[in-house]
Amino acid sequence: MKKKAADEGRSLQAVANELIRRGLATRPRQSYRLKLQGWKAELQPGIDILDRNSLFEAMERE
Repeated sequence: MKKKAADEGRSLQAVANELIRRGLATRPRQSYRLKLQGWKAELQPGIDILDRNSLFEAMERE
């Protein structure tokens, strides 16, 4: 940084601040598409999916 500051005729602080500013600048994010694969699920008799205890009991039985 000292060499860059000397070459450009600027203070070391000015060069450091510029580099920090560039590093903190928000960069546009690349868009991506999240691909999820699901699975077929069926309701099971005697299991209420809204009842946590019922779900835990069913998991312990299996």
